[in-house]
Amino acid sequence: MGKQKEYSVIIRCFNEEKHIARLLSGILEQTLRPKEIIVVDSGSTDATLSIVSHFPVKVLKISKEEFSFGRSLNIGCETATSQFLIIASGHVYPVYKDWAEQLLKPFDDEKVGLVYGKQRGSDSSFYSERRLLMKWFPEVSQNGQKHPFCNNANAAIRRRIWEEIKYNEELTGLEDLEWAKNITQKGYKIVYESKAEVIHVHNESYSQIFHRYYREAMALKRIYPEERFSRKEFVRLLISNIYSDSVAALKEKKFCRNIKDIIMFRLLQFLGTYRGFRSGNIEMNLLKDRFYYPSEKSNNHKSATDSDRLKIRYSEIIHKTDK
Repeated sequence: MGKQKEYSVIIRCFNEEKHIARLLSGILEQTLRPKEIIVVDSGSTDATLSIVSHFPVKVLKISKEEFSFGRSLNIGCETATSQFLIIASGHVYPVYKDWAEQLLKPFDDEKVGLVYGKQRGSDSSFYSERRLLMKWFPEVSQNGQKHPFCNNANAAIRRRIWEEIKYNEELTGLEDLEWAKNITQKGYKIVYESKAEVIHVHNESYSQIFHRYYREAMALKRIYPEERFSRKEFVRLLISNIYSDSVAALKEKKFCRNIKDIIMFRLLQFLGTYRGFRSGNIEMNLLKDRFYYPSEKSNNHKSATDSDRLKIRYSEIIHKTDK
């Protein structure tokens, strides 16, 4: 890596008492420590803020009525004072101590405007969710990808680009994708860095799964007004993904305990998408492939260097928050 980069971390959270301590502990274990950690809380009613008070962070509070994904990010970015901003969801946590370094390394190239990292599901995640994350975030990094897919649960941006192009505060989701689309039109590059890995804990109910994909489809429709998602496509994608997940589960000898959740997750994923679009056929093929289609290649293998990197031992450090 070139010259060490000064960075701020921006965390969006709402009722994250089960996860926020692990994330903050992991950030403080980084080989390259942040200049500041900013938590943007949108009205938590659980112990989130009490837990956060045990860490060296700056808390920005907004009401649930004020919240949008873009607005919370803009508030955090406005407050941050570093050239580079790492953005993390309140329910992720880094796997390695060089997570921040890996996210920031591609910025040695002045044309890189956004870097996003690998995500893997937790043991409690739906089987299909874990497969989806493996599809979206493969083991091989990609420098200068040809589509605007990214994810602000684990990403880094240049603050000076944000000063020129703010996040859309009106979208119901996918503010990261629209921002990525806008900066690529300005000539900036997007990099996917597989070594910047986090665990993304999504313990959602069935209704939450439906509403997540519903609002994201609404947002995608607004970003790309020409897009459609037809009933025929809904049926085809539902069947193909259930089949693909089932075959994988059979090979892993996990079929019986996961088949109900496979069916329900995929049904609600595509039903939410269909309802969000209301009609039509998605025309952005690269994005469609990244969002929906099951992968034909295995992403289970790890790179040879992963075993040599230091994992964060959360069981040894998480007790700090209990004091």
